[in-house]
Amino acid sequence: MTAPVTLITGTRKGIGRFLAEHYLARGHIVYGCSRGELDWSADGYTHFIADVADEKEVKRIFSGIRREHGRLDNLINNAGIASMNHSLLTPLSTVRKVLETNVVGCFLFCREAAKLMKKNDYGRIVNFSTVAVPLKLEGEAAYVASKAAVEGLTNVLSREFAGMGVTVNTIGPVPIETDLIRSVPEDKIQDIVKRQTIERLGRFEDVANVADFFLQPESDFVTGQHIYLGGL
Repeated sequence: MTAPVTLITGTRKGIGRFLAEHYLARGHIVYGCSRGELDWSADGYTHFIADVADEKEVKRIFSGIRREHGRLDNLINNAGIASMNHSLLTPLSTVRKVLETNVVGCFLFCREAAKLMKKNDYGRIVNFSTVAVPLKLEGEAAYVASKAAVEGLTNVLSREFAGMGVTVNTIGPVPIETDLIRSVPEDKIQDIVKRQTIERLGRFEDVANVADFFLQPESDFVTGQHIYLGGL
C-alpha cells in the first residue's frame, strides 16, 4: 500500500509536532511548516519555513509536494494564534494578525489542498476550532471570532469539495498544556475545565484520536462536522 502523504501546519511544537510524529509512526510521508526553524527532525518528514497567511509561500509548499508526489491525501490545519485580552484592550493590529493566521491561513491551505486532492478524487481536510467558540469565552473575542469563521469555512468547503471526494471537518480542543495557554491565569483554565462534561485538561492523544477518525478512508461519509473535546 502506498504511504499516505500528509501535510500539517504549525509543526514546530505542541499539537502540530505531536501530530507530525504520530503520523510518521503510522507510516505517513509527512510535510510540515512553521514560521521558524525546527529543533527536531525525523526520517520521512520535510519541513517548510513559511507564513501560513502568505499566498506565495503557501503555493510554494504545494508546488513542492506536487513535484515530489503528485498528490496530497491529508491536510491538518493546526497552525493558529490566540489573543487573550478584553476586547477594549485588544489593538487592531492583534485582531488582524489573529484573523490572518487563523482564517486566511486556513482558507489558503484548504484551497490549495483541494486543487491537488481533486486530481485523485480523494482527500481529508481537518481544521482546528476551539471550545472557546461554544463557551463564548470572555477575553477572547478576536480568537473566538477567528475560529467561528473557521467553522463556517468548514461548513461551506465541505459542500464545495464533496464532489471531489474531499471531506472537511473540524476538531475543537479543550485547554491542553501548550504555549497557547501558558500565559492564561490558572483560575481561568480551571473555570473552563469545570464547564466540560469530563473535567480535565486535554491531551495530545485526545486530539490525535479524533484526527485519526476524520482521516480514515472509511470516513468518506463524514464531512462538515465539528467535534469538541471534553463533552461540551
